[in-house]
Amino acid sequence: MDLISTIKALDERLADGGVVAFVPTMGNLHAGHLDLVRLARAHGETVVASVFVNPLQFGPHEDFHAYPRTLSEDCAKLEQVGCDVVFAPTVTEMYPTPQQTEILPPPAADELCGAFRPGHFRGVTTVVAKLFNIVQPAAAVFGKKDYQQLFLIRSMVRELNFPVRIVGAETVRAPDGLALSSRNGYLSEAERAEAPRLYRALGEVARALREGDQDIVALEANACRELESHGWRVDYVSIRDPGTLMPPAEPLDQFVVLGAAWLGNARLIDNIEVSLD
Repeated sequence: MDLISTIKALDERLADGGVVAFVPTMGNLHAGHLDLVRLARAHGETVVASVFVNPLQFGPHEDFHAYPRTLSEDCAKLEQVGCDVVFAPTVTEMYPTPQQTEILPPPAADELCGAFRPGHFRGVTTVVAKLFNIVQPAAAVFGKKDYQQLFLIRSMVRELNFPVRIVGAETVRAPDGLALSSRNGYLSEAERAEAPRLYRALGEVARALREGDQDIVALEANACRELESHGWRVDYVSIRDPGTLMPPAEPLDQFVVLGAAWLGNARLIDNIEVSLD
């Protein structure tokens, strides 16, 4: 496995690499990331993973400087699952001058997490567009845990005609249901024991929808109250149309239930797709 930090060296390495499959990450990797790399192997001859903590997607009071940097450990894990190239550029390599050209995502970027993290998804789509142009993959793999991010990247690729197939990977969970996340490391022992409640609360909403309950406002409010009664600070629990990521405008047979909430210093997100068929 090759560890590369410059765009020029990556170009040289991939010149004869054949079909490239790509997994962009911010590092501090867990089993969910490694599943993305395994899935990427089915979509390319050369698998590239990037490790880059992107400053554009962090707000002024968010955890950019505190975000764990664990490149050596990440490389060891990636090598074990058959990654061919790790691209780990510096901030200066990615942004040699202040980034004035940005990708403006669609209005859905201002919903859900975007309402609480202004500019976050503009930073995500901008860095992903840059990485696509640098790596030039045929396919790129993203986890469904970040459902809104996956939706917006698919929209960007479709509308800007990027020649990249976007592959969505199912969320990897701990045995108690907690979605694996780099930010789970911020949880205390007691908070870790409490953390699966977010998934259970979303599951109750999903169950009610499958049983025919269409009172969306009440379902969302009940889930928020359940979490708040156990010490969570809830950003949202929301039932959305998976085709638009907006509130349902008409009766649907497909939904996605999304939630984001704080437990101590950790902001956790999760989602459940619901089919009424």
